[in-house]
Amino acid sequence: MTGIGIGNVEVGALITIILIFASTVSSQSSPEIPEDKSQVSAWFDANVMPASERTGSIDAVLAQAETEPTVVKVVQGGGGDFETITEAIESVPEGNDKRVIISIGPGSYKEKIKIERTKPFITFHGDPNGMPTLTFDGTAHDYGTVDSASLIVESDFFMAVNLIIENSAPRPDGKTVGAQAVALRISGDEAAFYNCKIIGFQDTLCDDRGNHFFMNCYIHGTVDFIFGSGKSLYLNTELYVDGDTGLTVITAQARESREENTGYSFVHCTITGTAQGAYLGRAWKTSPKVVYAYTDMSEVINPEGWSHNLQPERAQTVFYGEYKNTGPGADQAGRVPFAVQLTENVAQEFLNLGFIEGSRWLLPPPNI
Repeated sequence: MTGIGIGNVEVGALITIILIFASTVSSQSSPEIPEDKSQVSAWFDANVMPASERTGSIDAVLAQAETEPTVVKVVQGGGGDFETITEAIESVPEGNDKRVIISIGPGSYKEKIKIERTKPFITFHGDPNGMPTLTFDGTAHDYGTVDSASLIVESDFFMAVNLIIENSAPRPDGKTVGAQAVALRISGDEAAFYNCKIIGFQDTLCDDRGNHFFMNCYIHGTVDFIFGSGKSLYLNTELYVDGDTGLTVITAQARESREENTGYSFVHCTITGTAQGAYLGRAWKTSPKVVYAYTDMSEVINPEGWSHNLQPERAQTVFYGEYKNTGPGADQAGRVPFAVQLTENVAQEFLNLGFIEGSRWLLPPPNI
C-alpha cells in the first residue's frame, strides 16, 4: 500500500423467522476457542473434522468436491508429474469441481504464481520436514501493489499446508517509489492456511476479501504487513514485526463502513520481533475492525497500541478491540482512548468459527 501516515408480523410467521435464524446461527457457530492455549489443538480436532465425517453440515459443493481428491506431484529435477507449480495449476481444468492436491517437493520455486477464480478446490501441500519456498521478487513499481504478490489466489476453497511464501524483493528504503512487495494475496472465499510462513517487509499479506483461516503460521513484515478487506481468523500464529527506521504497523484492515462484514481476529497469537513502537493497527481506511484476544504481546508494541493515521475523526469509526492479552505490549496504561477492552459477551463473536462461517467450509489439512 502507499500513503503511509500517521409493520406487523403474524405470530406464526414470526416464529418461523426465529427458527430459521436460530438454525442458521447454530449451523455457523461452534464452541468458543478455549482460553487455555494447551486446549486449542483438541478444540480444533473436535470442531474441524474431515468432510467424510460432516455429511449435511458443510457446503454441498465442497462435500462433493472432497469425495474423489486427485494428487499431483511437483518435483524439481523430475520424478513427479510436473517440475513447476505453474504447470501443475495449468493442468487443473476450468470450472474444476474436484479437490486437486498439488504436492510440492522441497526446494525454492521462483515463480510468479496465480490461481484464477475459475479453478476452485486446489490445495498446495508441502512436507513439514522440507517445506518448499514459493518466491518471487515483484514490486508495486512493476506490477501494482496487489498484483506484486508471489502467490495470488483468486479461487474459492483454497488450502495451503507446510509452505514458505515469500517476496524476495529488497526491503523498502523509504525513498524508492513502489518498493512495497506482497508475498501472498488471497482474494478467494473460504481459504485455509496451516503451518505456513509468509515473509516480506511492507505489505507482506494482502488479506484481500473473503473468509479465511490461518493456524500455526508465521507472518513477517514491517509496515501494514497484513492488509485488506478480508474477514479472517488467525489462530496460534506468530506475527514478527521487523525493525525499521520508519513506521511499523501490523494491520491496515480496510473496512470502509460499519455495514461491511469484514475484519480480523487474532486469537492465541504471539507478537515478536525487533521493532520499537509498532502499532497493532492503523486506520488506513475509515472503519477498520481488528481484535486481539489471548495474545502474547512483546515489548515491540507501542504503548498507545493503535493509530488513527493522523486523522482524528477516524477514532470515532474504528473498531479496535483487545481481550485478555498478556505480555508487556498488552499493558493498557498508555492505550489510546479509542481502543476498547472487550467484555466477555462482545468478545465471543471473535472467538468462534462463526466469525468466518467456518462450520460450513473449514476442513483440516489432508493426509497424503
